[in-house]
Amino acid sequence: MSALTRLTVARMREGLAAKRFSARELVSAHIAAVEAARPLNAFITETPDEALAAADAADAALAAGTAGALAGIPVGIKDLFATRGVQTTAASAILKGFRPPYESGVTARMKAAGVASLGKLNLDEFAMGSSNETSAFGPVVSPWRAVGSDAKLVPGGSSGGSSAAVAARIVAAATGTDTGGSIRQPAAFTGIAGIKPTYGRCSRWGIIAFASSLDQAGVLARSVEDCAILLEQMAGYDDRDSTSINAPVPHWSAMLNAKLAGLRIGIPREYRMDGMDARVAALWDEGIAWMKDAGATIVDVSLPNTAHALPTYYIVAPAEASSNLARYDGVRFGQRVLPDGGSLNDMYAATRAAGFGAEVRRRIMIGTYVLSAGYYDAYYLKAQKVRALIAQDFEKAWESCDLLLTPTAPTAAFGLGAKSADPIAMYLNDVFTVPASLAGLPAMSVPAGLDAAGLPLGLQVIGRPLDEAGVFNACLALEQRAGFTAAPVRWW
Repeated sequence: MSALTRLTVARMREGLAAKRFSARELVSAHIAAVEAARPLNAFITETPDEALAAADAADAALAAGTAGALAGIPVGIKDLFATRGVQTTAASAILKGFRPPYESGVTARMKAAGVASLGKLNLDEFAMGSSNETSAFGPVVSPWRAVGSDAKLVPGGSSGGSSAAVAARIVAAATGTDTGGSIRQPAAFTGIAGIKPTYGRCSRWGIIAFASSLDQAGVLARSVEDCAILLEQMAGYDDRDSTSINAPVPHWSAMLNAKLAGLRIGIPREYRMDGMDARVAALWDEGIAWMKDAGATIVDVSLPNTAHALPTYYIVAPAEASSNLARYDGVRFGQRVLPDGGSLNDMYAATRAAGFGAEVRRRIMIGTYVLSAGYYDAYYLKAQKVRALIAQDFEKAWESCDLLLTPTAPTAAFGLGAKSADPIAMYLNDVFTVPASLAGLPAMSVPAGLDAAGLPLGLQVIGRPLDEAGVFNACLALEQRAGFTAAPVRWW
């Protein structure tokens, strides 16, 4: 049955339709794989019984000809999405044991399409991190190893459980959320594909908020086609989300076309930064050649405010986090710590001190500081103005190009603990992904090669608002020419 876990979503759907295997067989194979991969710590909560029930329902629907587009497909859900009756923690001690009485907009759509959820995937606490080391449930370990080394590597973050599970072939695909790169960077670190759609494409309703003007749901899978198949079912208007875009959802998987004749691919000169890994720079040059081979015209473009993107993000995002996380006070839900004889304020302080990890506390404090009287204009308001300039840079670039090609991350995956003591070094992992997030643009990472240590590297394509189709097609062209077939050698 292990062969079933190596199939893509597209091939799973074909096999189920042709009755080469049943949904129960497919899901059972993945449940066994999840159990065997527990050393990765990819899951916080496993739901095998729920998955088997969904598989049986999928088999019945397939037999009756009423199956949804994702009937019987085994997936994992990032533990930031509320799931009715299933523990939802945001990887934080403050929400341990919380079982929502409602379902997020995205997971409700996926369940209506017939997915079999294997459980809730680990992440950086409240999605704050780039390595999946800040989880209250322990770090996720990448299924990859450097050549000749047994050192444990990070899977990227914050969607590290999602990326590790997909790369290790224990789920066919997984949901993720991307605030500043939290789908694309972990996808690059683990040799898989991951897309952040246009801000507002997928409902944020029922997703535990980090930074509301940046958070966007997306998907991680093992191919561009699989990402398109999943995103078709996840996206759509939701009147419960005031930022949801009321626009048709294209049939992206049917529109895939790797011929890029007539398209102009922009290469932003500011992304060639000091300290970039030499193999990353060389891979970017290979990607440019692949785009030419696919028929595209290469255009040099400038995004002059790129250097300000990271500091802007680390003012805007913590400010919004400070506001969003104020609701965790020990009163309405989640953990409560009440010191003997303590006042209400004592309870607030004790609950938040015990419930939040160091990185979350750091970002709350930064956010509270930049929003405080006397500093709001100097920091937060100025950051919002710079954010507008960054968006204008992209608008200007679209006058001369249709898509942008960049690296996804400046290096390959690093060792567990290697950067955890240096927040600035950790934040620099998002240097190539943050600008598109600040502008709300669709962006996708595809695996394109390996570094000298045999670890995956990714290339990123950024598109105009609502042009997921163009992003998918350019990534398909990269995928076909890169011919990336490397997979982690099982050590767990």
